[in-house]
Amino acid sequence: MTVFAEPTTLSSPHVRLEPLTLAHHDDLVAAVRDGELWQLWYTAIPTPEGMAAEIERRLQLQTQGSMCPFAVIDPATGQAVGMTTYMNIDATHRRVEIGSTWYRKSLQRSPLNTEAKRLLLAHAFEQLQCIAVEFRTHFFNQQSRRAIERLGAKLDGILRSHQINTHPLGAGALRDTCVYSIIATEWPNVRTHLDFQLSRTRTEEPRPC
Repeated sequence: MTVFAEPTTLSSPHVRLEPLTLAHHDDLVAAVRDGELWQLWYTAIPTPEGMAAEIERRLQLQTQGSMCPFAVIDPATGQAVGMTTYMNIDATHRRVEIGSTWYRKSLQRSPLNTEAKRLLLAHAFEQLQCIAVEFRTHFFNQQSRRAIERLGAKLDGILRSHQINTHPLGAGALRDTCVYSIIATEWPNVRTHLDFQLSRTRTEEPRPC
């Protein structure tokens, strides 16, 4: 079977994305405990006890060709500090979604997220020849929505009552999903925008301890 998005390693000064494996488990458990991220009701982040099952779930979707999961590595420590994926992969129409992403709280406002997205977008548009890259997030996940918009993605629309929330704090609530995208013709300007953002961040903002 031909795989559209083969596992690969992507690197930049502040982040390395490498194919997810069970060997990342302990680092990811430590990362998710930073801020108790699984408590956020408007997103789906694994608990420490559920981390192994989540890694296996993502790897199973990889074998089916619908996901390409990455461990997010902090080059300064060599430790995994989060997860991200290409998901809902549509090889026929050369589209992917970047999602199922989370980082430990202490790194959420560092250059790591922007550089990770820059790597994933460049690989999608320049190597995979995608015609569009999509992002989806909960209507109430304002931090995620701002981060997606800062990338240069545009809001395609809102899928109202899209999913049923299973998080204990909001169980049964209906989720409105915001759908954003960047299309191939927009990528050159988005790339320039991201490179400008990163050049300013590296010279003006100290990295959190």
